[in-house]
Parts: sequence; C-alpha cells; structure tokens
Amino acid sequence: MSVLGVGVDLVHVPSFAEQLAQPGSRFDQLFTPGERGDASDGSADRSRHLAARWAAKEAVVKAWSASLHGSPPVVEETKALAAIEVVKDLWGRPRIVLHSPVREHLDASAIHLSLSHDGDYAIAYVVLTG
Repeated sequence: MSVLGVGVDLVHVPSFAEQLAQPGSRFDQLFTPGERGDASDGSADRSRHLAARWAAKEAVVKAWSASLHGSPPVVEETKALAAIEVVKDLWGRPRIVLHSPVREHLDASAIHLSLSHDGDYAIAYVVLTG
C-alpha cells in the first residue's frame, strides 16, 4: 500500500455558519441528507459539524488532486464535493463514503480521515492510499 495523496483543510466555523445561513447557499445541494441529519443530532452546534464535514470533502478533493498531479481533473469540483459523504459509525468515528461519479475513480483506493474541532476552527486530514 502506498500513499497516493494527502489533503488537509481548515474551516473557520463562524464564517462558514454565515455562508450556511445565506438563502440559496450552494451547501444545500452539497451535503447529503445523512450529513445534514448527523449534524442536527442535537449534541452540539450544527454549523460546527457541517464545517468539519466540509473540510473533509475539501481534503478528499485535495488528496485526490495530488494523486493526479500533472493530469487534469476528471470530475467537476461541485459534482465531486456532492459525491463525497462523511458518515459516522456507532462510536461516532468518521469515514468517507463515495458516490458516483467519484466512486468509479477512487474505488480501488482507501481513504483515511481524521477530523477535529478547536474553538472557532474545524480541520480535516485525509490520506489516500492504494
């Protein structure tokens, strides 16, 4: 198994919350029903959870882009972001689930994800291996 790419993304939660609150925000289409449900479980601030999931989506795109260095993107970014889903297991540990059209390109790869929050920031770190 070798590292194909690494991606990291940092999100300022208050700024992200402002963007989420704007009518017609593009984020409505880019989060899955499961992601919106997980973020609205009542345990903490919804925007904080969505900010971490947004950082994860961006980190996956960055790791994938690193693996394609020198080649053009194979999926338009908005479609890619919508096809990357952050799910959690019974213990709340996050992982990535890919949907079409991204799944077809990364099906043979493993995606390792770490999320964290601290104060006004959420961060995601992704390692793509294959």
